[in-house]
This record gives sequence, structure tokens and C-alpha cells, in this order.
Amino acid sequence: MTGTDKITLPAPEFSRPVAVESLHGDHVTREIAASEAECRALAVRFRLESVGRLSASVHLTRLRGHESGMVRVRGTLAAEVVQTCVVTLEPVPVTVSDTFGALFAPDIPESEAEVTLDPFALDEDSPEPLIDGVIDIGELTAQHLSLALDPYPRAPGVAFSGFDDDGALDSDGAAETQADAPPVSSPFGALLALKRRH
Repeated sequence: MTGTDKITLPAPEFSRPVAVESLHGDHVTREIAASEAECRALAVRFRLESVGRLSASVHLTRLRGHESGMVRVRGTLAAEVVQTCVVTLEPVPVTVSDTFGALFAPDIPESEAEVTLDPFALDEDSPEPLIDGVIDIGELTAQHLSLALDPYPRAPGVAFSGFDDDGALDSDGAAETQADAPPVSSPFGALLALKRRH
């Protein structure tokens, strides 16, 4: 591989690239929805039983002043997915609704002038690089869908109590309570037993 070769990454499952220069005006809203094939691919990526629906309303704003060249993205996503119960392995249908935001800045080399940000004007994390002047709002939506999912989904009525002090489940699949656990032998335990007799 030579220095001019580039590593080609696979295309995102749900890709909706938006060229910043194609935006007419400073405020633009895009409505996007995943196709059936894209939903199937996202289900594989996020290890879900299925993704029945994924859509988002995404608002892009080109910033001015000392933030010129940056684009702020605000979005609202809605999805219908089926996860797997971590206890029973049963399918768990879930409706997901979430809002997200991100800030994109031109990918400026370190040798060039730095972009000065007003820390009181931003409520997102550090800006993400605006590569080749394009923002993939589909991939951004997919990433935030994964963040909105319950990492430990459970079927209705199913509880997971946890582990005992030894890190193992009890015979019923729940941790023993302190009252149920056998007493621990210790010198202080013997003194306590003598005290209770008097």
C-alpha cells in the first residue's frame, strides 16, 4: 500500500449523505426513513431480532460568526425494534423515541489556524470532523438508535435479582438475601450470641 492509497470502509447500512454546500439557506430539515433491506442490515449490526421501522426528522443549521463553516444537527428518531430478553431469551418488542444532536466542523489540519469555540454556546460534545463537506444523517441516526436501546432488555414481568456475595446465582435464579444466608463464623458472632442470652 502506497502513501496515496486510502482505506475504503464499507458503506453504512442506513446512509443518507447530505452535502453541506447543497443546503439552500442556513436551516434545512430532512425527513428520512430506512427501507426494509436497511432495517434488516441494521438488525444484524445491532444484534437485534428485527428492526420493523426507523425514521427521523433531522434539522441542519449552518453556523455563522466565529463558528462559520460548522453545522449543528438536531434530530428526532422513532423506531420499532425487537430485542432479546437477557433472562428468558424471549423476543421483546420495543418502541424507541429519542432526540439527538451533534456539531460538525471542517476537518482542518493542525498546521492551519485553529477554530475557536465558545464553550458557553454549545451543549454537544466536541465537534465531529466534516469530511469532504458531507454529513451522513442516516448513519448519525443509526448510531443514536443504538445508544437509545436498553442494553439489558427483559420480557414483561421478568426480573433479574443479581448475584450473591460469591458472584453466583442462588438455586432459584435470584441472589440470596442477607437474612437467608447462613451465618458467618467469627469471634464477634460468638460474643453477639452470648450477649443475646442475657
